[in-house]
Amino acid sequence: MSSEQTAIKATYFSIIGNTCMAIIKGLAGFFGNSYALIADAIESTTDIFASFLVLFGIKYSSRPADKNHPYGHGRAEPLITFLVVGFLITSATIIAYESIINIQTPHELPKPWTLIVLGGIIIWKEYSFRVVMKRSVQTNSSSLRADAWHHRSDAITSVAAFLGISIALFLGKGYEAADDWAALFASGFILYNSYQIFRPALGEIMDEHLYDDLIIQIRAVSLEVEGIIDTEKCFIRKAGMQYHVDLHATVDSTITVKEGHFLAHKLKDTLRERIPELGHVLIHVEPND
Repeated sequence: MSSEQTAIKATYFSIIGNTCMAIIKGLAGFFGNSYALIADAIESTTDIFASFLVLFGIKYSSRPADKNHPYGHGRAEPLITFLVVGFLITSATIIAYESIINIQTPHELPKPWTLIVLGGIIIWKEYSFRVVMKRSVQTNSSSLRADAWHHRSDAITSVAAFLGISIALFLGKGYEAADDWAALFASGFILYNSYQIFRPALGEIMDEHLYDDLIIQIRAVSLEVEGIIDTEKCFIRKAGMQYHVDLHATVDSTITVKEGHFLAHKLKDTLRERIPELGHVLIHVEPND
């Protein structure tokens, strides 16, 4: 299965899971008198739209290079990640605002059975995080990583809701707002996760140097190619699920231009064969003086 197919399959998993969770949380929150669960449902609803954005970004960024986009369309993926972060920030803001309103408004205690619902949600969302995060690592997808963190933040907000409802039920009258405070705390955590998702995507857009391990691998593979004496500069930039490489390779200074050209192509082909996630590979030949 290709990286694109793996990422798309993981995104459909998120869409179906988030839809089911939004319905379950919304109904449980409404009938169980828990705003923390309703806040959770709001976040899951925004997650559905965010996952559709991720799906669009993955499909678009996987389109092949064309005349106007010689390096492909991979940069669409971090742009989609920015939009996903926008959804997270929006949901956190709504949750925080509604939590503050509910804290100031007298209401009934949450129903005890809401804890059972939350327990199941926490287990499912943590499982979802691990599944999608594993796929994001396999495919080098920043937007899929953002989608995974949606699941983790959802699990954390559910833990906060679980604690808030437990406090409200245990301490009784006068502590009805405990789950609202839990929702308010969860909104702060969502904002923190938003930054954690945004920062790597920004680095990707800005061609920030983040790939030391890959550079080490590229140098090691290069030295296995007969005729390549050493490597010098190695620059990497990420676009979508691929890494584009500019590499300076040292060769014998007495060989002909034609032989140097042949070695450059041989090195490029070897790198792309041994490291499938590489996209464009530009080899600059340096003489060994």
